[in-house]
Amino acid sequence: MNQGVFLFHTTSAALRAEKVLTKAGFEVKLVPTPRELSSDCGIALRFEWSDRAQVEVGLAQAGLEGDIHSL
Repeated sequence: MNQGVFLFHTTSAALRAEKVLTKAGFEVKLVPTPRELSSDCGIALRFEWSDRAQVEVGLAQAGLEGDIHSL
């Protein structure tokens, strides 16, 4: 299973992203930010890598910014 994580600058952005993407029908989960990745926030949003393009569009439309990484 190929997954990705989206890193946010704030915890509130991560929580908002989870809500936005869950409402849009994506399977996402808030997880601790992997140690090998740096982040301003200790929470990352995990998702299926095959959904990457749609996840990025959904977050951009919600005004949420961050960094995306493959796991």
